Amino acid sequence: MGKYVNINFRTVQFLTSSPTLKNCPPDIGVEVAFAGRSNAGKSSAINTLTENKRMARTSKTPGRTQLINFFSISDQQRLVDLPGYGFAKVPMEVKEKWQRHLEDYLRNRQSLYGLILLMDCRHPLQDFDRMMLSWAENCNMPVHVLLTKADKLKKGPASSTLLKVKKEICHEQDLVSVQLFSALKRTGLDQLTTKLNQWLTISDEEEEQREEA
Repeated sequence: MGKYVNINFRTVQFLTSSPTLKNCPPDIGVEVAFAGRSNAGKSSAINTLTENKRMARTSKTPGRTQLINFFSISDQQRLVDLPGYGFAKVPMEVKEKWQRHLEDYLRNRQSLYGLILLMDCRHPLQDFDRMMLSWAENCNMPVHVLLTKADKLKKGPASSTLLKVKKEICHEQDLVSVQLFSALKRTGLDQLTTKLNQWLTISDEEEEQREEA
């Protein structure tokens, strides 16, 4: 990808929460969504990125929030926090309803440019992770995998996990990239911000191609 602008993520502000696609903000500009299982460390990653401990709510009850949360970078750029999958003590019909809303958002949101998929590096590629990768592949959407909580593993096992995940998704390497990440130690933060800067900077040519599509 060509030139991109270095975004100051400390200026990110909460915009709104939406239960369904039809309630989302206007489908203009570009946005990148964060997704992951309820205990993958998604809120911590967003809080570390924005240097705001209260930006994304963290809870002792994983999956408590079931809304699509939008954060504004500019009038044309947004970060999106998708609910953690695997809601504790939530009826199956509620889970199935949200899964439909989630797929609707991923398939039909025109401004969605890419997906940050978070996986606990100790338990990568769970069923939900594979489902998200499959959806993204079907939609031809770029995915950047964060293997979170890397501080929980020593360097050797962490590197082995990284290689294992890269090997498993090698058939999707044109769309999917992978890195280790630790919100606590801020490991991999530069790599994440570089990827976000690339995705959130849309050239005029790319914008025209997306409009034609």
